[in-house]
Amino acid sequence: MNKLQKIEDYLKQVDFFTVATIDGDRPKCRPLAFHLFLNEKLYFGVGSFKDVYKQLKANSHIEICACNGEDFLRYYGDAVFEEDDTIANMVLSQAPAMQKIYNEQTGYKLCIFHLENATVQWRTKTGLTEEYHF
Repeated sequence: MNKLQKIEDYLKQVDFFTVATIDGDRPKCRPLAFHLFLNEKLYFGVGSFKDVYKQLKANSHIEICACNGEDFLRYYGDAVFEEDDTIANMVLSQAPAMQKIYNEQTGYKLCIFHLENATVQWRTKTGLTEEYHF
């Protein structure tokens, strides 16, 4: 199985995951739920008006953490935003609730990113069980 597909499958098992960014000299965490495995890449999306977007543009380092029972996943690296809106438009065309937020009237844009120079770790409370680098 593709290692990114394995991350996607894990994220499908949780209601949300946390995303940590850097805000100046401090960490900042928030819940996120959107993820999409497409064309052998794992994508995430955030709004252009949100602090998370501004923080990632200023400092691309990001860590995603998800917990499922006693084990958890850490996926960290550098966020790289897609320049082309094709994926964002595809997502929005299938998500009427999101269309109410991201549209020409609000001026808000859904910004899609993937991770590069990344590491994924599967862990338990007692330690590391698997690790891959991308």
